Amino acid sequence: MKRWRIEVFARALCVAAAIVAAGTVCAGDGEVAARTFAQAGLQRVGDYIRNEIATGKIPGAILLIQQHGRPVWFKSFGLRDVATRLPMTPDTIFRLYSMTKPITSVAAMMLVEDGKLALDDPVSKYIPAFAAVKVGAARKPLDRPITIEDLLRHTSGLTYGFTGQGPVQQLYARSGLFDGDFDNAEFARRLARLPLAEQPGTSWDYSHSTDILGRVIEVISGQSLFQFEKERLLEPLGMTDTAFYVTAPAKRPRIADPLPDDRTSGPVIGTYDPVAVRKWESGGAGMSGTITDYARFTQMLLNGGSLEGRRILAPATVALMTSDHIGPETGIARDRDYWPGPTSGFGLGFAGRTSQPLPGWPLGEYRWDGVGGSFFFVDPHDDMFAILMMQTPSQRGRIQLELKTLIYEALEK
Repeated sequence: MKRWRIEVFARALCVAAAIVAAGTVCAGDGEVAARTFAQAGLQRVGDYIRNEIATGKIPGAILLIQQHGRPVWFKSFGLRDVATRLPMTPDTIFRLYSMTKPITSVAAMMLVEDGKLALDDPVSKYIPAFAAVKVGAARKPLDRPITIEDLLRHTSGLTYGFTGQGPVQQLYARSGLFDGDFDNAEFARRLARLPLAEQPGTSWDYSHSTDILGRVIEVISGQSLFQFEKERLLEPLGMTDTAFYVTAPAKRPRIADPLPDDRTSGPVIGTYDPVAVRKWESGGAGMSGTITDYARFTQMLLNGGSLEGRRILAPATVALMTSDHIGPETGIARDRDYWPGPTSGFGLGFAGRTSQPLPGWPLGEYRWDGVGGSFFFVDPHDDMFAILMMQTPSQRGRIQLELKTLIYEALEK
């Protein structure tokens, strides 16, 4: 085993031990108690969201902050849709976009625990077309196969067509990748015909990797991605409103919409109207769901893989997923956009905090977000997580940073 893998695994075991003893953090000098929230600080959090709505920047939002398994702040603000004037409520359905990725990643790691999938398996074992994939516009041969670990940590060499103007990104953009009504198998075939942006294992490049991971799940399970996730993950967790499409007519008025001039174009990212049912089930960006559903998923992660007596993953698996797999010791470069930011690494489906950007932000926090504006983060140090659901592509980065800063300021020292 490579030295850096041993170090990651050792850290994962340490974090797993801390998860089991909820409310403490693994550290060399002993256990550190979780902090608590000040009501005055939480009020400033609420005031911030109200101001965003009052100044016309967003139509509405829902925020949940949960600590020690109980909500300490759960508020709905504004409207779910300015056209209908329906209020934001806890059962509002949001387009999750890339917050789908952690769900798909957990589903894949369930197969790893089942012994049906291994992190060092070549993707071509399950999707043979990837054995012949080339690299770069010059179509160079692979130095080594793409692995399942590469898909989970975005080091596969795959990319997105909207993340730059390089020759491979341009090929993606004009390839007709999203033309027609295709399924996951066809989407994988289309991607395999395109060149990789980099050699596998050399650079973190945000990509369609998790879409391909979804197809791997289908091949192994013999089910559609949604059928597998519904049976093994969503139903056991009670996530009854999470799906790739909103098929029930009674649920459609519950869908949140952004402001009319703040929408993300479907063809750019490959996602579509959640009520227009298609064959494609995008494991990278295709799901919709409620904050209450996602809270159950997030609490399961914080608990070390279980919820209300149902075991989804082992604590060591959760710790492994949320540890850094692209640190300096790996030699893996980071693309120019590198969404996790300079104080974070990336694990198997999650960004993870490796250094403090501001005082009070703990190491070991892990998270992800979606282009529609929603985000979540899990803080094992303080035995808490927070989820903000909103639909505002243009305001998401600014609001996430400012709101997260206020949340951490609300924690008493």
